[in-house]
Amino acid sequence: MGKDSNLRQTEQKKIQQSRAGHRARLRTRFIQSGLDGFLDYEIVELLLTLGTPRKDCKQTAKAVIKEFHGLRGALDATLEDLQKIKGIGSMNAFGIKLFQAISEKYAKEKIPLKIPLTSPKQVAEYLIELLGREKKEHFLALLLDAKNNLINVNKITIGILNSTLVHPREVFEPAIRHLAAYIIIAHNHPSGNLEPSVEDLKITQRLVSVGELTGINIIDHLIISSEGYTSLKEKGLL
Repeated sequence: MGKDSNLRQTEQKKIQQSRAGHRARLRTRFIQSGLDGFLDYEIVELLLTLGTPRKDCKQTAKAVIKEFHGLRGALDATLEDLQKIKGIGSMNAFGIKLFQAISEKYAKEKIPLKIPLTSPKQVAEYLIELLGREKKEHFLALLLDAKNNLINVNKITIGILNSTLVHPREVFEPAIRHLAAYIIIAHNHPSGNLEPSVEDLKITQRLVSVGELTGINIIDHLIISSEGYTSLKEKGLL
C-alpha cells in the first residue's frame, strides 16, 4: 500500500511539474513575442491559468473557443455562460473577464486627441473600440477643429435613443466651449443592425439644423456595432 501511494504521489508530482513547465513556456512566449503566433485557445488557456493554480487548462480553453466560436465570443461571454463550460468556475473565469475589462477600458482611453479624422472609416475604427461591445446604446459627439483634428469626445446619453433624450444644448454647448469647428455624432446599435432607424434620421436632421444656426456643422452621423459601421454621409442621408 505504501509503495502504491508513493508511486501515485510521484506520478502526480510529474504531472504537476509538466503543467508548470507548459505554463512557463506559454508565459515565456508571451513575454518574448506578445501574442504573435498564439492560437485563440492558447490565449484563453493563458488567461485561465491566472485563476487556476495547478489544473491543466488546455482542454478547457479549447472547449471555450468551440462553444463561443472564437476569441471574441469568449471575451464577450458573460461570467454565467463561461461557467457552463466544464472545468470553469468563478475563480478561473477571472482571467478572461479581467482581460476583457482591461481591454475595454484601455480602448476607451486610448483615443489620441489632436489627430486628423479625415474619413468615416477612420472615425469608425476608433468608435468600434469605444462602443462595439456595449450592451446599451451610447450617443457621442466627437468635436473637431478646423483641420479635422479630434479635440474632445463628449458622451451625451446612455440607453434607448430618442430625440427627446438628445438635446441640442448637450451637443453644442461643449462644442462652443472647446471652440470646435465641426461635430461628428455617433451611436451604437447593440443588436448589430447597422441600418438607421426613423428616430436616428430625426435626431440627425434636428442637430444638422441647429448646427447650421450655430455655424458648427454636423459633418457625419455614424452607427456602430462590433461588426462594422454605417455612415449617413456615405449613404447620402446627411
